[in-house]
Amino acid sequence: MNLPDAAKYYFPWEVNLASVPEGQALRTFGRLYSYDLVNSEAILTAQHNSVQHHISVCTKFVEPFQAQLGSLYIVLGETELGNGEKITLKARVFTCVEGMNLQLLEKAILEQREYFQEREKQLEGNNS
Repeated sequence: MNLPDAAKYYFPWEVNLASVPEGQALRTFGRLYSYDLVNSEAILTAQHNSVQHHISVCTKFVEPFQAQLGSLYIVLGETELGNGEKITLKARVFTCVEGMNLQLLEKAILEQREYFQEREKQLEGNNS
């Protein structure tokens, strides 16, 4: 029996149907914009290139939690198609990381991607 692949980090502005297939595990981050306890839905936001991006997060598997509006959160979950062909993340982990250096997180994600790309190239070179 194989374990599922580790969830890949996506920037909030990359979480869309063109980049992420339905059912894929992923990690992302954003500021908690709103939280609807009755419908188990949170909205995370992040700004990139003067555009505000919103991510809908289903929170029913991580409740109860202390929602801190405006705080930075990291979410780990699977994508699903929500209402109107928009992606919703079904959160398995929803952690407040207020105080984390967002610039360093973004840099770490980029360096991790670079490392995985280099490793993949090396593996392809060894297999040929």
